[in-house]
Amino acid sequence: MSHLTIKDIARLSGTSVSTVSRVLNEHVDVSETARQKVLEVIGSNHYVPNNSARNLVIRKSNVIALIIRGRGNPFFARLIKIIEPRLNKSGYDMSVHYIDTSDDELKAAAMLEREKRLKGIIFLGGRFNYLADDIAAIKVPFVCCSYTNAFGALEEGNYSSVAIDDRITARRAVEHLLQKGHRRIGALIERKDGGSISQLRYEGYLSALSDSGIALDASLVGCAGSFEMSDAYAAAVALIGRARPTAIFAISDLMGVAAMKAAADMKLRVPDDLSVIAIDGIEFSNYCIPTLTTLAQPAEELALRSVDILAGLIEKKGVNSHVLLETSLRAGGSVRQV
Repeated sequence: MSHLTIKDIARLSGTSVSTVSRVLNEHVDVSETARQKVLEVIGSNHYVPNNSARNLVIRKSNVIALIIRGRGNPFFARLIKIIEPRLNKSGYDMSVHYIDTSDDELKAAAMLEREKRLKGIIFLGGRFNYLADDIAAIKVPFVCCSYTNAFGALEEGNYSSVAIDDRITARRAVEHLLQKGHRRIGALIERKDGGSISQLRYEGYLSALSDSGIALDASLVGCAGSFEMSDAYAAAVALIGRARPTAIFAISDLMGVAAMKAAADMKLRVPDDLSVIAIDGIEFSNYCIPTLTTLAQPAEELALRSVDILAGLIEKKGVNSHVLLETSLRAGGSVRQV
């Protein structure tokens, strides 16, 4: 870290102390030539006296923000590991920001864009119901990675997305259980409505049952209220206790693992007494006993396509686009034929 003073920067850049001060404080009344001279001295000497200077250094780089909704999501952690080297290879720096699931990622993005002079944004997780007014404050290209705007009203040309089709994937998971002979199939979800990923996957569950001529039994639906494993565990215990399903479709791997734990604690064997299937394909669920059967999302392709689309938008070599990727059945040991 350099110990240069503002006077040193003025001397090295051939400007005045007042000019350096105005640059550091981001005043607009500075010529671009003088600003660049000051920034070059700051950059070459790694001089970071305060947040304003830090932001100036960032402005010179190509920063893309990764805004992650919710903490501790292992699937998102996997995506981050793939996204960062791809961004670096494309000449961009990554700035990671976590927000709570109750926070608005668009408001967070608008604030970050102003503070860090962002080139673009990748959202990992977010609302499914954006409107035109919601995105008006974001002036840089962005990509919704792992989710779509299924319940919103945006023109497709105004944003990009890379995701799986959550309804179809859920339907495939339930159809797999139906093909194995199951008819009393429970659903372990966050909630039934709210314009969320939970609603989409619940709708896929309903669709599979309906097309198979199976009437919905409300007692077979367990709402956890969140994606937390503790809440999913409690909902699974209640579901199994009241409805005695032969199989459970969980809308995420973590919820599926929680259901398996609930079954074990209730002296039920998986899959002999209860089959479990989920969606995600996280590494953790591959090491359960038995291994969780799941519809695995193509994490690498989700991550790489998101970066490539965003880079194309930033460099004006591409247009907003929407990509739906296929999941693959990762057959574990948690589902049996009945």
